[in-house]
Order: sequence, then structure tokens, then C-alpha cells
Amino acid sequence: MTAILRPRRLDTAAMRLAVCHHAGGSATAYVPLVGGLPADWDALLVDLPERAAGRADPLPWDLEGAVKTLTQELSTWTDGTPLALFGHSLGALVAFETARALEECGVPVAWVGVSGRRPPDDAVPVPPLDPSVPDEELAAALTRLGGLPERLDAYPEIRHRFLKRIRNDLRALEGYRPQEGGRSLAAPLTAFGAADDPLAPAAALAGWARHTTGSFATRVLAGGHFGLFADGFADFVPVLIDEVCRPAPWATASASASVGAYERT
Repeated sequence: MTAILRPRRLDTAAMRLAVCHHAGGSATAYVPLVGGLPADWDALLVDLPERAAGRADPLPWDLEGAVKTLTQELSTWTDGTPLALFGHSLGALVAFETARALEECGVPVAWVGVSGRRPPDDAVPVPPLDPSVPDEELAAALTRLGGLPERLDAYPEIRHRFLKRIRNDLRALEGYRPQEGGRSLAAPLTAFGAADDPLAPAAALAGWARHTTGSFATRVLAGGHFGLFADGFADFVPVLIDEVCRPAPWATASASASVGAYERT
């Protein structure tokens, strides 16, 4: 099942932003992002299935089921506060499909952001992360992308469990099939990328425009696939705020004050 971490727990908010993490990640990886958001934004940090602390043997899960559960959970937040969704890598597909499911249920979505992911119907092959390879080979591939914490080498059992969770996440991704002729989003959509990301080259981001009838933009920042993390959030969060607020008449003064000057394509 999915779970939602709410670092702020605001009773009233100008915006609720649901954030979906990458393969192998968890909601806690995005806590640093929250500190840069406007003070009147409520962050809903989504934990995909099998993130339970201390679980010795993470179990397989499927993306379609996770989207269904998350759609039901976010549907309860329909109190008139605008709802936006953002996801990185695997989380980009979760955010996109959840937003589409919410709209099909009649729940309005203010904005959707997808990061580090080619569009669902992009058939161009990319260097895969293969969940069937041995631990060392998978770890090496993740290290090249910057997605494996070095400190895990000192804790073999935790490292093995971490890699098992990544395998399950990658298999959930392998099992994903975009809907043939599925309805496009009505919400504005922004595709974020990194200049040196081999999994989602900047040139591929424009293909996301096919998946919304709302406004569309791409934003490319420096770095690689995991460039958002650590110090990267400081550069990314103002761009995120800018995109969420760009098409929105509800944008608050606190949000406007947080927006930096970035080039949009």
C-alpha cells in the first residue's frame, strides 16, 4: 500500500503538492524539498509500496495497483485547495497516471510535473536498469547514475535489502503499460530534465506535450539523473514553484516571492 508523509500538516493551505519518488527511493528523500516551498503550501510526500522501515524482504508490487490506491487517497483531499502532483523517474509515471485517474473521477488537478522520465509512449530504447542482473552489476549501474549511496557498502545486509527494493520497483516499471488511446490530461504539464541524464535526454522531453490538452513547458537543469538531490533541491525548488504558479490565477504572494528567473522552453 502507499502511504503519505506530511511534514507540515497545514489545516488550511494555498496549495497541496503531492510528490512521488524514484525507484529505490522513499518519501523521506524529498523532505529537503519541502523547506523551500512557500509557507502556505502543504506537501504530501508519497511512499510507494514496500517502503516499511525494517522490512527484511520487500515484496513485489505493481504500478497500476499503486496508482489506484493513491488516486483513492488523494481523492479525499478535495476541500477546494488546489492539488498539484510531481514525480521523478518512476514517480513521474505514478504522478502522471494518478493525475489522469483523478481527472477521470472528476477531481480537478491544478498542475502536473514529470521529471527524469521519457513520455509513456516513447519507444526509443534507453540504457536500461536490469532488475535480473546480480547485485554487483546492478549496484555498478546505479553508481554510474549517482543513485547508490556510498555508505551502504559498509552495511551489506542493508545494501542487499536496498537493491531488492530497487529490483521490485524496476519490475513494477517493466510491468507498466500506457493506456492505448488514454485520455490526455486537462491539467498544465511541465517536463523537467537534466542536461546529462542518459535515461531521459532533454530532447525527449517535448514528447510529453502529447499527453495534455493544457499548457505545456519543458525545463532543463544541470546535472544527471539524480541531480535533484542533496544540493540540487536548492536550484530546483524555485523552478518548481515557478512552473506550478505559471498558469495559475490562485498563485499566492508567498509563492511569487519565491520564484527565481529561469529560462523556459
